[in-house]
Amino acid sequence: MRAPLLGLQAARGTLFPWIAVLMGCGIALWFAQGGEPGPGAYALAALGLAAATGLAARGPELARPLAIGLAALLAGWLAAGIRAHSLAAPMLEFRYHGPVEGRIVDIDRSQSDALRLTLDRVVLREVAPDRTPARVRISLQEAQDFLIPAPGQLVILTATLAAPQGPVEPGGFDFRRMAFFDRLGAVGYTRTPVLLLEEPEGGALPIDRLRRWLTQRMLARMEGQAGAFAAGAMTGDRSAITEETVRALRDSSLAHLLAISGMNMAFLTGFVFALLRYGLALVPFLALRVNSKKVAAVASLGVALFYLLLSGANVATERAFIMIAVVLGAVLLDRRALSLRSVAVAGMILLALKPESLLEPGFQMSFAATIALILGFGALEGSIYRERVPRWLMPVFTLVLSSLIGGLSTAPYAAAHFNRFTDYGLVANLLTVPVMGAVIMPAGALAALLAPLGLAGLPLWAMQQGARWILFVAHWIAGLEGSVTAIPGPGPWVLPLFTLGAIWAILWRGWWRGPGLAAAVLALALWSGGERPDLLISGDGRLVGLAGPEGRALSAARGGGFAAESWLENDGDLAGQERAAARPGFQGAKGERRFQLAGRRMVALSGKGALARLAGACATADLVILAERAEEVPEGCPLIDQRILRETGPLALWTVGDALAITVTQDASRLWSPPVRPVRLPRP
Repeated sequence: MRAPLLGLQAARGTLFPWIAVLMGCGIALWFAQGGEPGPGAYALAALGLAAATGLAARGPELARPLAIGLAALLAGWLAAGIRAHSLAAPMLEFRYHGPVEGRIVDIDRSQSDALRLTLDRVVLREVAPDRTPARVRISLQEAQDFLIPAPGQLVILTATLAAPQGPVEPGGFDFRRMAFFDRLGAVGYTRTPVLLLEEPEGGALPIDRLRRWLTQRMLARMEGQAGAFAAGAMTGDRSAITEETVRALRDSSLAHLLAISGMNMAFLTGFVFALLRYGLALVPFLALRVNSKKVAAVASLGVALFYLLLSGANVATERAFIMIAVVLGAVLLDRRALSLRSVAVAGMILLALKPESLLEPGFQMSFAATIALILGFGALEGSIYRERVPRWLMPVFTLVLSSLIGGLSTAPYAAAHFNRFTDYGLVANLLTVPVMGAVIMPAGALAALLAPLGLAGLPLWAMQQGARWILFVAHWIAGLEGSVTAIPGPGPWVLPLFTLGAIWAILWRGWWRGPGLAAAVLALALWSGGERPDLLISGDGRLVGLAGPEGRALSAARGGGFAAESWLENDGDLAGQERAAARPGFQGAKGERRFQLAGRRMVALSGKGALARLAGACATADLVILAERAEEVPEGCPLIDQRILRETGPLALWTVGDALAITVTQDASRLWSPPVRPVRLPRP
């Protein structure tokens, strides 16, 4: 028993990153709970944390690494619970149509390219304040040319609202959980005018108003999507960027250029650091009296903080700021800047402040790329990097290597979350990343410095030309045949197993890396051998997806678009809904779609007259799916209607030998989910 403890004690100098890893494991365990933890569980975890902390501080030397690890695990678990309860806000419990009053706090675009407004200080007619969502998000389905939305405006409109949608299939992405942590209690749309009640109050939402003002000033000088891209990359306001542009950037692996992430912040702060350091060195009086390196570090940190606030402080930007703060702090203290310890510090801070970020693609991809770049360049820092590569070739070598390492390290996470691999992403990044770092971000900084003098025109023109080149490359690469390869969604344990295996292999030394590498390989094998449901039923029963030899066939060519798109993407299928609806598998009229599964006759009823056709369908089918609520069910009828689906959420059916197994979506009562009530499912 002493041997493992002695091994941990001998490795204490390398164990620090495990604190962040174990905090993440504690957070993951909290989210994986089958039900909401009660006060007793939190009290027990707090006592355990206190005991582990005491043991780490005053206990035997051999026990300290284990005590610290246990404390980190419990701290992550508690942080997730505290964060969730501190953000708890009402979610709309019914479908609402009527007047909505609120203050604009965010402006963006939906997947259908509609402008969206996020409102706080919400007032709904005949809805008590304690049942009113803290925030709602509304898509504007009609043109609103007479109103220029701006943060801080108090507006009123007529809208249709409902609670945020949960997963579209068992184990799918839970938008409702994400909305809960954003305090978003309802989403919807309006086709009526948005009326302005009051202009923004003085001093209200200063950063949001500044972001909007800067975006509008930039768009006034830079037209088209190139201007929208440049403005979005600088301010984080992407409301002027169309869905077509977003799709091209995504399919060419260039979406990270638009997301304000580590690279954008590094380009900007690096330019400011170099400008100040070498600018001060050109002034002998200052160069001989001040440490230009440390002065540049302090100023660059201020620029990074301002950029963090201006961009909206998303997870990737927060991670980048923490990393830059650690790096610049190391410069001020004359310490080594980049190491796994600095990444661990950034992870610990971010996980403590926003535990829910652990589940977000931005967090996972950002840290994967950062760790891989530190390890990759660290391994090549010796002879290969400094001695064998000519100095004139170093910039090209660094660009190619960083793009390759970053792309490979983030590819599993991008494929898992977005179900796609961009085949020519490396080429696209090689052609555009230098432009982003050498043209757009420096020109943006110069434009900000020269704007008070009225000399921002030339830098803004340079930004626009750089953005045009990036968008040209994005559309060209995205339009190439085979530019995107569809990837089926992994099972629930694939990504955690792969991540923990990779971390194990990175943090340990020697033969201890073997189990981690084996776990990562096993995860990829499980991914490639994963199975998808034979039948999927949407949460309202209006859409059914049947797996077949040509791919999943859909029961309807229109309606339920989000569910249809998600199902096909998770299958690793690039077909659209209309194409999938034309596949063989369903027969019959639009409102009475018949099909077979495992030798059983099934029918999906929807549209007008669905209830009237229920008795006839029950007499001829082994399972009936009804997109209505049946008040009277014929005796012995194997029925799944909206009454059942409201309690279960979307359903998945699997063939198990000669039998069928049904998996429900809503199987755990959490703060963000509707209460789970027992329901009896039919046995087809």
